[in-house]
Amino acid sequence: MDSLHKKLQDNLDYLAEKMGVGESFDVIVREIEIGGKRAALLYIDGFVKDQVMFIMEFLFYLDREDIVPDTVDKFYKRCIIHFEVERVDTLNAVIKNVLSGPIALLIDGEREAIIIDTREYPARGPEEPDIERVTRGSRDGFTETLVFNTALIRRRIRDPALRIELLQVGSRSQSDIALVYIKNIANPGTVELLRERIKKISIDGLPMAEKTVEEFLTLGTWNPFPQVRYTERPDVAAIHLLEGHILVLTDTSPSAIIAPATFFHHIQHAEEFRQNAVVGGYLRWVRYLGVILSLVITPLWLLFVLEPGLLPPQLSFIGPQELTPVPIQMQLLLAELGLDLVRMAAIHTPSALATALGIIAAFMIGDIAISVGLFTGEVVLYMAIAAVGTFATPGYEFAFAVRLMRLLLLIAVGLLHLPGLVLGLLLILLILLRTKSFNVPYLWPLLPFNGKAMLDIIIRRPVPYKGTRPSFLKPQDPERL
Repeated sequence: MDSLHKKLQDNLDYLAEKMGVGESFDVIVREIEIGGKRAALLYIDGFVKDQVMFIMEFLFYLDREDIVPDTVDKFYKRCIIHFEVERVDTLNAVIKNVLSGPIALLIDGEREAIIIDTREYPARGPEEPDIERVTRGSRDGFTETLVFNTALIRRRIRDPALRIELLQVGSRSQSDIALVYIKNIANPGTVELLRERIKKISIDGLPMAEKTVEEFLTLGTWNPFPQVRYTERPDVAAIHLLEGHILVLTDTSPSAIIAPATFFHHIQHAEEFRQNAVVGGYLRWVRYLGVILSLVITPLWLLFVLEPGLLPPQLSFIGPQELTPVPIQMQLLLAELGLDLVRMAAIHTPSALATALGIIAAFMIGDIAISVGLFTGEVVLYMAIAAVGTFATPGYEFAFAVRLMRLLLLIAVGLLHLPGLVLGLLLILLILLRTKSFNVPYLWPLLPFNGKAMLDIIIRRPVPYKGTRPSFLKPQDPERL
């Protein structure tokens, strides 16, 4: 049985069986009488809070002549004083809506139910995200509630062409996903590609929210380099929309997926655009240096230790003066694993104790490891530089990819020395060349080369001099100024 029956009790029996009324304490059926007709309100406790009381109080004052004939039509047009109201004629639609949060009003003798959207999800305030902090700028950030996040975007882009399409994924979770783009800017082909991939997601639920969605959007590749960019900042999301990118927002997640995304998107930070052009350019170059060092400094140092003849005389001081029983390559690999252990421990440590954990890891463990001969001092030094470069990388997922590539280079240098370093770097370049983000080359504008766009990557030009949108997005409106 799918269509609503005219007999209220038949509908309630079916809904009670399917939704577990009486088994689940939070599934509530409140039977009432309105104008002499039996009716029932079906809702989930915790989603509607005090809104039920105000609706019931108004319904109790209705007389029979207020609701007959054409009962559902009169309720829909005159009796329900609420902005978001719709009519449904199937029991599955009632179940789907109630489990999403709204209230369902069923009336005896009617083949339609009225859905009243009074939902109020448990939510936190829009606080500044921890991993995307800026010195100067807005302090709001996305939350786990989808409607809050779309409102934060609407507040920044009051364009009637802004589109927010609502899709649902998950046979059991029925999770809400929003596809966000500016209709007369975004490439229609890319919008359609994302829309179709979202619709083809076939899974029972999305408990991991945006990460599960990403793996379906990127077709579940084993490539460690992220093909989408994440942000929890509405200002970053808004500027990408204005450039022609597309956002994917998932309910219960504070992270927005930005697509397409290139290599260089993952090493840009909002701080660069919150300072003047010269300061922003300087910060960008420091960040680039940090990313490069995080990738190559330990493999290069290992190479020079294994092949001292490659060092010019002026740098002969590089390398351990005294060897320890533990091979240098093993020291570096142990330090890498130790760094990841400390990071994971810091995540699971209460914030009040996280600083103490960092001091213990940095001073006590490191100092004792050097004293007992497990590590040389230079291993700790260069691993610290690599760690700082990793943490200076804005893209969290990209920083992990760089860390894995560093491990690859360490193993290659340990096995093959200089040829290992060369082969490792060539393998990384090959992976980057083969990577595409929704048909966009990952290394654009370096490969294929675009001089004007590359200039914007190298330096942070003032906004009045940057009047076009990125050409790789193929925007419908290429001009910004």
